This record gives sequence, structure tokens and C-alpha cells, in this order.
Amino acid sequence: MSSESRLYTFSQPSKDHLRKFRLGTSRSNDPQAVISLLTTAADLIDKQTLEIKQDEDQTVYTKLEDIGEDLPDHSPRFILLSYPLTLPSGRLSVPYVLLYYLPVTCNAELRMLYAGAKELMRNTAEVGKVIEIDSPDDLEDIPKRLGGE
Repeated sequence: MSSESRLYTFSQPSKDHLRKFRLGTSRSNDPQAVISLLTTAADLIDKQTLEIKQDEDQTVYTKLEDIGEDLPDHSPRFILLSYPLTLPSGRLSVPYVLLYYLPVTCNAELRMLYAGAKELMRNTAEVGKVIEIDSPDDLEDIPKRLGGE
């Protein structure tokens, strides 16, 4: 058992939500995204086990601008994004990616916690690619980075 699987956890409802989101967005015509974060299992008291789960609002975003408005200034987040686009060849593609939001103003402890959870999040969410961003403004470049436009 790897060390990240002992430190970080996914509840069964969180795993079910990730699977449902991944399968439900694969044929979507509109962009869809959810924001996930690390929480402690015992309401910020016990830092021994951290759970990765969707934000409390359970918002499904359909515009990149809306995601940017809800990202915190000083705390990392994992953003699962399904973004339909037309490739230069004319073919429709729906990449499913993990946006790893790590603001430059984030403290070192949070940087380390999220860095340790990144691969587990990637593997559990079954994304094809991880894109690192450090500012909500970077969301504007996502279509280009995915190969469209």
C-alpha cells in the first residue's frame, strides 16, 4: 500500500460521484467541471487522514469563467474538467482532464498536502491528463492547451 493511499482517502460516495461525473460527461456537448478539495476526516482537528471530495455546493460548472470566480486566492484545488472541442481535423473530442490549481500565494503546508494527493486524484478520477494552473486567468488558455481552437 502506497503512503498516499494511507494519508489520503476517498469516501465511497466521493468515488461514486467521480465515476458518475466521468461517465455522464463523456458525451456532453457543453463543458462541465467540478471542484474538489482536501478536507480532514475530523473537521480540521485530525490531520492524519485527509479526504478528497467535491466542494460542499456540489456545483457542476458549465463555463470556465464561473470556475475562476469560485477558486480561492490562497488555497489549491483539483478541478475535473470535461471540455468538448473540435480538433483542427474537424473531429469532435471530449478530453477529460484534471486541472491542478496551485496559486503562487499558497502556503507551503497546503502545497505539500495537495502535491501528495495529486497522483491519487488523477488515478481515482481516471483522467487522461493533468494541467497545472496557478491563476484563474490561466483558465482562458485551457481550450488551446487541450488542442482546440
